[in-house]
Amino acid sequence: MSPESAAIVAEKVIQNVERVIVGKRRTIERTVVALIAGGHVLLEDVPGVGKTMLARSIAMTIGGVFQRIQFTPDLLPSDVTGVSIFDQRTQSFEFQKGPIFANIVLADEINRASPRTQSALLEAMEEQQATLDGVTHPLPDPFLVIATENPIEYEGVYPLPESQLDRFLMRLGIGYPSRDEEKSVVQRQLISHPVEDLEPTATAQEIQQLRTVARACHVSEDVYDYAMDIVQATREAEGLRLGASPRGTLALIRCAQAMATLRGRDFVSPDEVKELAPEILAHRVILRAEARMSGQSAAQIIGRILEATPVPA
Repeated sequence: MSPESAAIVAEKVIQNVERVIVGKRRTIERTVVALIAGGHVLLEDVPGVGKTMLARSIAMTIGGVFQRIQFTPDLLPSDVTGVSIFDQRTQSFEFQKGPIFANIVLADEINRASPRTQSALLEAMEEQQATLDGVTHPLPDPFLVIATENPIEYEGVYPLPESQLDRFLMRLGIGYPSRDEEKSVVQRQLISHPVEDLEPTATAQEIQQLRTVARACHVSEDVYDYAMDIVQATREAEGLRLGASPRGTLALIRCAQAMATLRGRDFVSPDEVKELAPEILAHRVILRAEARMSGQSAAQIIGRILEATPVPA
């Protein structure tokens, strides 16, 4: 698949999802970038803005299997990964797959579950496999987890530890639609939900080909150095107690390759790195107490770092 063909496939996926998620191209585009880059997305937003429909629409667009896991305080790790059940007829244990065995998994309100259950999901995300009773079961390919997170001000939530946040490729928000967009959504859904009419515009094999094209996307030494300068600056920033990890640097490069592929190019420009850095790095850093008390956010500090870091010509 050529870079131009890859861009056409990716654009068809984005446009198909836009039939359901109106006016949120940026979020859709970033989610497709994560799908191509082989990572996972954390959505932090208020209820009712379309997080579930985003995951379901992507699954239907690529002809994949969709599963939704509602995280609750009493959810067990086996409710996510599956369980072995003894079969009286065969006198042996049979593995019953859990909802994690799907192409697109919506982990709804992940921070309402206990840390133990969160870890079970994140282990499957990292290894793309589930192990039960010493037997390893591979997860489908492609595999994308879209986890939703309630704002920390909500009651009954467990904050995700920094080590677990670092495993998400990027953190996104959807936000409220504009007045006209919301009116359009309401009018369309009074008759039937647009997601019911979606037809696949890509296959799992084409998504795998997109990943191959993205990984072959050329990254120059100047772009590598630019990404390193940004990440290094987060480790030295005055308002940050902890900067981004090397996993953040790798995520930044992989996503930049995927974004360049979306744009039909076989090389990464500094623009992709700069454009994606806030959504990839902001959730990987920890604010100092004085910065938090003064009302600063991680995104604001990342923004100042990007302004101060020279962009290669």
